[in-house]
Amino acid sequence: MLRFSPATEWHVRDAENAWNLRNLDGLLLSHTIDCQWRNRVTFLWGREQIRGFLDRQFRRELDLRVLLEPWSEGDGRLSIRHAAEFHTDSGTWFRVYGSEEIELDHAGLIRRRLTAANEHPIQERERALRWPEGPRPADHPSLTELGF
Repeated sequence: MLRFSPATEWHVRDAENAWNLRNLDGLLLSHTIDCQWRNRVTFLWGREQIRGFLDRQFRRELDLRVLLEPWSEGDGRLSIRHAAEFHTDSGTWFRVYGSEEIELDHAGLIRRRLTAANEHPIQERERALRWPEGPRPADHPSLTELGF
């Protein structure tokens, strides 16, 4: 198993917690004011565009659960694997697999985030990310342990 710096482990878990808490301010404050995002085919510049994007995403993706895992680090950059599960208001469940490439500034804030992800429908019984709303419990399996 790869080992990462404590700062990377903290950064990734903090980001995961912010996603699972739907903490918009927490997510945004971890980014520079003029940060750049590419989320699949959507390009965003600055915290306010990201706020609008995330607000729409959180309204669409109900009961969202996110699991992040560091993949590599170095020279102010992180690569993170992720999986997420949610359902829409129609009741259809989805699983998302992807990766994020992140560039940090000198203060450790995210300057650039590039995300590639694939989403597909699943049956509710196929869900693997099951925990009460909020942060993932410490004993929940990692992406690697789940075989994702």
